[in-house]
Amino acid sequence: MATRIRLSRQGRKKQAFFHIIVADQKSPRDGKFIEKIGTYDPNVNPAKIELNFDSALNWLLKGAQPTNTARAILSYKGVLMKKHLIIGAKKGAFTEEEAEKRFEDWLKEKENKIKEKENLLEQKEKETIKEKTATEIEKNKERAKAIEAKKSEQSKSSELNNKEDIKEEHKEDAKEEPKEETKEEPKEEVKEEPKEETKEEPKEETKEEPKEETKEEPKEETKEEPKEETNKKDK
Repeated sequence: MATRIRLSRQGRKKQAFFHIIVADQKSPRDGKFIEKIGTYDPNVNPAKIELNFDSALNWLLKGAQPTNTARAILSYKGVLMKKHLIIGAKKGAFTEEEAEKRFEDWLKEKENKIKEKENLLEQKEKETIKEKTATEIEKNKERAKAIEAKKSEQSKSSELNNKEDIKEEHKEDAKEEPKEETKEEPKEEVKEEPKEETKEEPKEETKEEPKEETKEEPKEETKEEPKEETNKKDK
């Protein structure tokens, strides 16, 4: 039975992590597996790897073939280096004690490299945070300046509007004064005086005087005098 060391995908969309498993070569990706030997989380920088070192080494010595990604993970953790040293000690190239010393030296170098990388990442994060804070401070200053400029413009515009309103009020006052003089004086002279003269005086002259003259005087002359004369003649 050909066995492989490979990854089995887990997690949700865009937040995937993987199980490191030993499975049959014919089994599907998310199918049955023989043993789970670790996990791999690429969502963190540096990537988080948890591995059962001894079981992975045993499977490699038994002939399990890792995939490309699994090989990179095993070399990162030193499993492939340990396998190489064990095979060299068996062939007699060096003793087992020397193989262990070489492996320990390699692990120390690897740990130092990992720490240097983590320190660089922390420094970069601090620098990016400082840059972001500096840019935010500059943006806040620019916004404050813009707000002050707007306020000054609004105050200037309000002052100009007040001045224009005052000018318009003066103009309206100047326009209203001559209107009062022109409207009031001609109305009193033209409308009131002629009405009193035309209505009252002609009525008294035309109606009262001619009636008295026409009715009283002719009656006395015509009726009374001829009667007296006639009576005297008869006598």
